[in-house]
Amino acid sequence: MISLLIQAPGKASRRVKVTSNLYRIGGGSGNHIKLDGLESYGCIVELHIADGDQAKLRRRQDALNVTVNGKSLEQEHQLRSGDRTVIDQYTIVFQQKNASVSVAAEPQTVVPKAVRPATTARKAPRPQAPQSQSAKPKNTRYFTLQKLLHEELLENLDLKHLDVSRFSEKEMKDKSRKTLEGIMAELDKSQFRGININELVTDVIDQALGLGPLEELLKQEDITEIMVNNFDQIYVERKGKLTLSGTQFVDNAAVIEVIRRIIAPIGRRIDETNPMVDARLQDGSRVNAIIPPLAISGPSITIRKFATDPFQIEDLIQFGSLTAQMAEFLSVCVEQRKNICISGGTGSGKTTLLGVIAAYIPNDDRIVTIEDAAELKLPQEHKVSLESKPPNLEGKGAIPIRKLVINSLRMRPDRIIVGECRGAEALDMLQAMNTGHDGSLTTLHANTCRDAIARLETMVMMAGMNLPSKAITEQISSAVDVIVQTNRYPDGTRKISSISVLVGMEGDKITLQEIFAYKMNGYDEDGKVLGEYTAEGGIPAFYRELQERGIDVDISIFR
Repeated sequence: MISLLIQAPGKASRRVKVTSNLYRIGGGSGNHIKLDGLESYGCIVELHIADGDQAKLRRRQDALNVTVNGKSLEQEHQLRSGDRTVIDQYTIVFQQKNASVSVAAEPQTVVPKAVRPATTARKAPRPQAPQSQSAKPKNTRYFTLQKLLHEELLENLDLKHLDVSRFSEKEMKDKSRKTLEGIMAELDKSQFRGININELVTDVIDQALGLGPLEELLKQEDITEIMVNNFDQIYVERKGKLTLSGTQFVDNAAVIEVIRRIIAPIGRRIDETNPMVDARLQDGSRVNAIIPPLAISGPSITIRKFATDPFQIEDLIQFGSLTAQMAEFLSVCVEQRKNICISGGTGSGKTTLLGVIAAYIPNDDRIVTIEDAAELKLPQEHKVSLESKPPNLEGKGAIPIRKLVINSLRMRPDRIIVGECRGAEALDMLQAMNTGHDGSLTTLHANTCRDAIARLETMVMMAGMNLPSKAITEQISSAVDVIVQTNRYPDGTRKISSISVLVGMEGDKITLQEIFAYKMNGYDEDGKVLGEYTAEGGIPAFYRELQERGIDVDISIFR
């Protein structure tokens, strides 16, 4: 049996069984196989079948670039099973099922971007585990074979009509593995030469039932971020450094399918009318996905991973993100119900620090957390987690952060934690801090402590209340007690670069007193940042007040 597997980004794959000796492929109604969007080109190629199993692909016009296995199709090409023909955005895989099915050998001149020898060509092993038996980079032949096995597995299992709820995850994987073994037993064994069979089977099952190549990356604890730029280019962050992962999806359709699996459990959707989505994985890791037409090069996924065991303050001290004296000061601020804003750039560690210092909140305080995608993992039992809601299919029903902040005031909270202030909710957060909800915490984007104040002023103006600038500044001065600035440095390390206390107003300007700072001195021979933490000598006024009330606090940390 001869068939053609037709795939295109954002479109469902379709299989066409070849039952005649001539098939015209192109745009327009005059073709046996119509490619949407290419109507102006007419017939682009012809598939000729001779003697029942001999197939040739002939080119009919030169307006479009047509390639077979990465090489330009000049006039005609003798097809073998697994050959990949690319016409514009369409990929057409020629498949032939006889006594054996073969996959085309990889052209020597074509190497996928994700596995070029000049970059990270090997798939990264798991931490403290032996390297995979397959030390060679995955090539075009590997991914062609993976796609073929995936299509055959779906066809044999008929997952669309199978009631998977009757099976556990392990049972489904065992069922898929046995099915794959049967499929592979019918194939020509020579095409598996040089390929790690266990790795191939695992990749096919992950693609059919899980998150594809992301499954392996999510298991590696030293990876903190995963960035899918397009199906054949996946970057990861290790110790603050970005590297090419050496693995990839089989095509863009597989990426979109994984996105839908991620967002399905939390009731969100992604399609052409709603091509962006924020979500989370079961472990709380933050996910952002965007697809065409907004993502021009193909669907993109960004995953901010979180450690299985949340970081403690001792971990951050060990990492060099702050000193024991700074940790002592922050613990006193939280315990004494000081309102804290953590500011910093993207990826500077704001959310991680927020979760760490929030652990200082006493267990008998009622905590309400408010986030776009719930990711904070707090050790306290008395807490309520709220999550914003995107609009429905009709564009209605959205519940933004601001509404949740307002609603939280009716929930009798002792502490309100807003994962990130990025808009009008800043006004309601400041009002909560000023009306009996001391000890609240939030994060925001800013480059310095002074910039954080300006950013807060801008976000309050977004509420549309037409408040005078001075009134906004005075509200910030009375609401916020401490600003903690985080930075990500060129070597990938994340550090608290400054801790400042808001002293009061001088005219129309808020006065800041810097308590601790990180002074960068340069780099060592390995490119690591050199510097030191310093106490600036100032003692916060509330520390003096604590001493007068008989509370034991260590003043020596400021010297």
